[in-house]
Formats: sequence, C-alpha cells, structure tokens
Amino acid sequence: MGKLFIVPTPIGNLEDITLRALRILKEVDLILAEDTRTSGKLLHHYSIGTPMQSHHMHNEHKTVDALVKRMQAGASMALISDAGTPAISDPGFLLTRACVENGIEVDCLPGATAFVPALVNSGLPNDKFVFEGFLPVKKGRQTRLLLLAEETRTIIFYESPHKLIKTLTNIVEYFGAERPVSVSRELTKMYEETVRGTATEVLAHYTNKSPKGEIVIVVGGKN
Repeated sequence: MGKLFIVPTPIGNLEDITLRALRILKEVDLILAEDTRTSGKLLHHYSIGTPMQSHHMHNEHKTVDALVKRMQAGASMALISDAGTPAISDPGFLLTRACVENGIEVDCLPGATAFVPALVNSGLPNDKFVFEGFLPVKKGRQTRLLLLAEETRTIIFYESPHKLIKTLTNIVEYFGAERPVSVSRELTKMYEETVRGTATEVLAHYTNKSPKGEIVIVVGGKN
C-alpha cells in the first residue's frame, strides 16, 4: 500500500518551505501538481526531479480512481497546489477523502497558508474565527452575507483583485460602515501590504488604488 502526502508550498517567498517538505518531494514516486508549469519553477529551484502529473479542479473527478489504484499498488504521491496548503480553497479534498475511504494513509505536512498570517497581523481577535474562503459569485451570495453579518467571530475571506471592490462594498452594505476590516495582499512577497481600518476606510483606500496580487480579507465579528 502506498501513501499520500499533502505538502504545503510557499505562497510567495520560496524560503517558506520546510526541510521535510523538500525531502518528501524528492522521495515520492509522483507529484500531483495543480499547475505543473508553476510547480516546475519551485522544483527546479530546489533541484527536484520527481515526475509530475496535473491534478486540478477540472480533472480531479476523473483522475481520483486511477490515482487511488496506483497507491493501492504501492505508489507514494505528494499533492501540492500552486501556493499554500492543498484543499484550502484548492484541489485536494476529493483525493484525500478517497484515500481515507480506501484505507490509504494520508500524511498532511504543516506549512504555508495565506489566511493564518493575515489573521494574526490583522490585529483583530483570533482566538475564535471562521474561514469562509471565496464568497459565491452570484447565486447564494446575498444569503451568505446576511448570515455572516450576524457572526460574532472574526471572519476570513479569500478574494481576487478584480472582485475586491465589490466584496468590500458588500461588507459596508451588509456588515456596516464601521465594521473593522483588514486586507492583506501579496503576503511574503516584495510588495506585501496590509491595510486596516473601518470597512468604509479600506474601501476608500482600494477605490483610489487598484489592488494587485492574492488577497485575504479579515473582518471583525459583530459586537
């Protein structure tokens, strides 16, 4: 019986990978990568020549059964995403569940993920929090926002640059203009930035300055 390793990769700074992660990536029979071109740069940087196979949201439903059979036959595999920990708003859940259901050992390594540093450096309460990932684009968005507006714990969202203004506008509308918000973007990279303030203040900042890069929004809970 083989084994599945869930291996976090850096969200920006290539130094943010563990020694254990590098060892596993060298030792496994196959690396399952969200985008082999993106992951190829990381593997090349660390002189890792392990074979790769594409495993992403558009093909994971079709490939899970075959991957499980290969692991049952003895193959060891490492699952990585473009950045951060697989299965956190990225592919990974389906394969992990299939391995668990088929008695294949799953070992998830600790490592980089964007929402933890964004939460910690927000200055908002982090003893209890809710991770929402990406909000629905259309269907169910209003219902979700109305529900979250009553949440008393700190709330964490992921967002893309071109949808940030819309989401901040929704936060002002549904959560209130004075709700505390922290927006972190480009974490661990050269132009890392965190903007904190009321929902209105943060919206004004990004209305005047077009955002770029990966974004995490942290919102204070309802008092």
